[in-house]
Amino acid sequence: MILAVDIGNSNVVLAFSEEDKWVDNWRIPTIKDRESNYFYDVELRSRLLEASFDASQVDDIILSTVVPSLRDLFKNLLADIFKAPVTLVGPDLYDRLSFKVPRPYEIGTDLVANAFSAYHTYKRDCIVVDFGTALTFTTVSEEGYVQGVAIAPGIKTAMKALSSNTAQLPEIPLELPDSALGQNTTHAIQAGILWGYVGMAKEVIAKIRAEVGTHYTAVATGGLSFVMSPLEGLFHEIDRDLTMNGLRLMLEKSKEI
Repeated sequence: MILAVDIGNSNVVLAFSEEDKWVDNWRIPTIKDRESNYFYDVELRSRLLEASFDASQVDDIILSTVVPSLRDLFKNLLADIFKAPVTLVGPDLYDRLSFKVPRPYEIGTDLVANAFSAYHTYKRDCIVVDFGTALTFTTVSEEGYVQGVAIAPGIKTAMKALSSNTAQLPEIPLELPDSALGQNTTHAIQAGILWGYVGMAKEVIAKIRAEVGTHYTAVATGGLSFVMSPLEGLFHEIDRDLTMNGLRLMLEKSKEI
């Protein structure tokens, strides 16, 4: 069994894969304070007990993080709990896989996992749009070269930024309204932000294709991709597991070398 761990700015995702199928998935808030070591130790061991999960079933672990302060913490904690080797996603692994990543220390490991997954899954030039904490566009060629990335604040990030600076703003549901003519505060914010992101996604993809070629296929991932129903026709596929599949593929391909 493979354990893939993706540490993002909002959540830590742990996904267990057996025979190329995801059999379980845990999502834990990202904590970066002085108590994070204790928090994650207790949280992981508690979940194992609640699920009656035998940690010895895990043979290999791959760890991706965009939070540097949690890298060593999780590497040591995972090795201790599961007694399995931990492979870190980073420039050394990219080199071993012959996956070309310009400025590898600057690009998020999750974005590289997205690109690697798209490269191996679709075997063609791709634009990966990830609707997560950030809205990201990662372009990868069919030769396995990451050509560039565009990053914007994610939908929830935009809503949080607006609400934190606006008095008496209600909690806004992530629901795309039919009309862009807001009739109340909630509707107005939904219309402005969500329809704005529909337009942003279309425009950025069009700009990328104008630079690299209109044949580039667009694929979407991320927990908030479901909100953008008007964009479904723009994407070849919406794959919520794209990032985790990329991590699993990285680990499997590294074992073949």
